[in-house]
Amino acid sequence: MASPLSLLTRNRDFRNLYAAEMVVFGADWFVMVPLLVLLPELTGSGVWGGLVLAVDTGLVALLLPLTGTVADRVDRKTLLILSNIAALLAVLLLQAVRGPAAAAVALVAIGALAVAKAFYSPAAQAALPNVVDPKDLATANAIAGSSWGTMAVVGASLGGVLSAAFSPYTCFWIAAVSLGLAAVLEWRIRRPLQAPRESAGATPRTWTAIRESLAYIAHRPRVLALVTVKSAVGLGNGVLTVFPLLAGRFGVGAVGAGLLFGVRGAGALVGPLAMRKVLGHRSWLLPGLAISMSAYGLAYVGVAVVPWFPLVLALVFAAHFAGGTNWILSNFALQGEVPDRLRGRVFAADLMLATLSISVSQLAVAALVDHVDGRALIAGCGLVTVVYAVGWRIATRGLTPAVAEEAP
Repeated sequence: MASPLSLLTRNRDFRNLYAAEMVVFGADWFVMVPLLVLLPELTGSGVWGGLVLAVDTGLVALLLPLTGTVADRVDRKTLLILSNIAALLAVLLLQAVRGPAAAAVALVAIGALAVAKAFYSPAAQAALPNVVDPKDLATANAIAGSSWGTMAVVGASLGGVLSAAFSPYTCFWIAAVSLGLAAVLEWRIRRPLQAPRESAGATPRTWTAIRESLAYIAHRPRVLALVTVKSAVGLGNGVLTVFPLLAGRFGVGAVGAGLLFGVRGAGALVGPLAMRKVLGHRSWLLPGLAISMSAYGLAYVGVAVVPWFPLVLALVFAAHFAGGTNWILSNFALQGEVPDRLRGRVFAADLMLATLSISVSQLAVAALVDHVDGRALIAGCGLVTVVYAVGWRIATRGLTPAVAEEAP
């Protein structure tokens, strides 16, 4: 298995795709953390933060069946570039969020940003096997999987610090410029980001294409298991709504909120890299997925009860180490199972279920956050994840190891 440094050094197209994803993920968190701190200050309520998170994930979930089909039918490079330009314009709209009455503008801007991400994510994930050689795919997945965590650390931490030192609006300007840079990096990719299609006339209509991908998933138990695995962590993701309030409870303010999001990203960064070699052992994939889900939930149960903020940070890191491991294991397995012509749609279904579960969790927590103690909400999210993990493992215990055969 190639080392991450070796792959990044010798493959310019993968390097550009990876760098662009780093910038996109960093800009996302560089916007989100300051906004989640800003909205309670402007409105005096934690509900708006929960609504922003729910709109962000909910719109992505609703659009992914369509956008995954688009990723299989149009030039993926063009799609990535246009998505980043649209995200840039959405971030600029956040400059108008200047008072309590403008909180609704934040929902519109985040909704537009979510639409851009819905087009970006399946195209980027489906493109990855096309910019690396097959022998490098496991390493490429580990590196790409760590990009979200890397920039969640940088984006969330710097977003919290710069928001406190200057203002959230400074962060919004920086994020907009960064998204323009990502579009330039994607423009520099030279390899085609999709396999050649047989003919333009053979392209099915959109809803026919969606039904084809859903039928493919439904008739392959391993694929069905893999596209439902991220929902466990998603159903526990409502804890993010409580992060700013948790930081306030410990008296650490915007910087503490940035640290919570930052160590979340650090765990998601280290998890995929640390588990890179496990990807070569197929028999570990399904048990590893069940263990990672359970570890995520148990860590957040711990967050709910510990009285010391540094220990809270350590448990959040552990939770997202497990969550990052869960993400990379399932992505790698799906890339090996699914053919290129269906990969965008199947990854869209995968992301749709994950983001829909996140949105449900965040809406539930947003509805309760002003009425229920934050620690009880965090513990509840953790326990939901553990229960899901146990049920998923029971349902999949008879399956053979994922990616045990060559993708058609």
